[in-house]
Amino acid sequence: MDIAYVSQDILGLLAKAKRKGIMLSLVRLSVFFVMAAAFIVGVTDRPLFLLLFLLSLAGFIYLILLFNQNRDETAFLTELVKMEEEKVKRSSRSLQGFDAGAEFIDKAHPFSSDLDIFGSHSLFQLLNHTVNKGGKTKLASWLQSQMNPELATQRSGAVRELSRHPKFVSDFEATGRAFIKEEKSKVGFYTWLRQPESWRSFYYLPLVLGPIGGSILLFLAAVGMIPPVWIGAWIVLGIISLTLVFKPLQEASKVFPNQGDIKTFGKWASLIEKSDFADPYLHSLKEPIKNENFVASEVLKSLEQKTFMIQNRINLMFVIFNMIFWIDFFLLWRAEIWRKKFGSHIAAWEEVFDTWQALVSLGAFTYEEQNTSLPTWSREKTIEVTNLKHPLIAKEKAVGNDFSLLENTKTILLTGSNMSGKTTFMRTLGINMVMANVGLGPMAESFILGPFQLFTSMRNSDNLGESVSSFYAELARIKQLLSKAEEGDTVFFLLDEILKGTNTADRIMGSEALIRQLAASNCKGIISTHDIELSQLQNNLEYLVNKSFHSEIMDDKIHFDYKLKEGPCPSFNAHKLMELIGIKF
Repeated sequence: MDIAYVSQDILGLLAKAKRKGIMLSLVRLSVFFVMAAAFIVGVTDRPLFLLLFLLSLAGFIYLILLFNQNRDETAFLTELVKMEEEKVKRSSRSLQGFDAGAEFIDKAHPFSSDLDIFGSHSLFQLLNHTVNKGGKTKLASWLQSQMNPELATQRSGAVRELSRHPKFVSDFEATGRAFIKEEKSKVGFYTWLRQPESWRSFYYLPLVLGPIGGSILLFLAAVGMIPPVWIGAWIVLGIISLTLVFKPLQEASKVFPNQGDIKTFGKWASLIEKSDFADPYLHSLKEPIKNENFVASEVLKSLEQKTFMIQNRINLMFVIFNMIFWIDFFLLWRAEIWRKKFGSHIAAWEEVFDTWQALVSLGAFTYEEQNTSLPTWSREKTIEVTNLKHPLIAKEKAVGNDFSLLENTKTILLTGSNMSGKTTFMRTLGINMVMANVGLGPMAESFILGPFQLFTSMRNSDNLGESVSSFYAELARIKQLLSKAEEGDTVFFLLDEILKGTNTADRIMGSEALIRQLAASNCKGIISTHDIELSQLQNNLEYLVNKSFHSEIMDDKIHFDYKLKEGPCPSFNAHKLMELIGIKF
């Protein structure tokens, strides 16, 4: 479908499609009444009216096809309109109402719970354009995975090429949104595909006899050569015969996927088959869909038709036709042929479509943000960034910072006054590492990243149900980091307000001990603290560097520039903040 990507054009096409749908509904209803009347009169009084019944039936079927096609177009255009509205919301970082991926929140994960990867106002909400559980889970797994430069580079090329094909990206998402409504588990369907064949050789007799015998009897009755009672006898015989295939078809109807799911897969396959991407990763993802043995879109279109027929066998019109022409035998025969030829491919296609969904999400984000930045993956244990910004902060409000962690530096000690930007900066660095790892460009002018695993300890809270204090929760988190250090892992850590749950003396002593212990391993990272005394360690530890965020008090107000500076913080603002809320000293 050739859609002009301008809101007014889409709205115009949508209004036209809705008007056409109303007209088709009215015409179809009129033809149905004519068809029903012709059948009743033909069977009870004037057999010649059965010919009118057949003609009106053909017209009714044609109108159904036109109506379904129009309904699909209307659903597709409706989703395009919604997507444009959501694009504006994402651009302004108004993420309320978007799927938060709450089921993927894992407090034990090395970094995701601290970096707003999932939950309210999260990276998942900003990126997610998937439309079903499989695609959603695939994207979530990428966001939770540890740093893998080779895989990130592979995805990055695919994402960038997709961002240059916005029509493909939009059509892919809108198709899924239009037709996947209440997704049905495919476990039962995959089990059915592996079951023994239920077709029996003697079923060929009713398969052939039903349509031929029914057609002959209808014709003879229509021209008055036999009384209509013969048709009734034929229907009784048909009911008896159809009991042979009732059970296998009933079982199939229960486990077959929803028609909308298969329709989506077929349309996705068609989009992919028609694509002409140069990226080798996208080519590899196209290979299972289209090769010399089959074309997936045609196979899935065939499955969609079978799914529709099998799941709508209780429809009044189908029941009438089934009793006359014994159609159930034909349905079972065609379903068995399809299962033999293509049943082994459908699960693999679903997995490929999940990957396409995740890549389309990243491609859509890259296109919407017009982000041309590329990370540079280094073999050295360094991080160097220029004008780094947080992706979840609106562009006009986000403050960029430069940062470097050199090869001989083990620890950045980050000090600063309250609300000056320490925690936000650490999260900015961490979330951009996650973005680079999934194949996105970081929100920075330049981003050089070494071969690190990522580990954070920021949001350690108490748990009354498990009798765990926030201090103990932080210690448990640090223990995980120390275990990684002992195992020799190369880790980049972000530790916010270290050991804040204990007294000052123990906190300073424990912090220094941890800094020295981590420095003896392959771990390096940032530790933020309010204990300015720790900044003196730079005089004795050549691998420790002080950086800070500052604030200024002007006219009884505290001002922040949120810019990272060299050296320790020269002043703190807790005293002034307490004064401003009414505490008198």
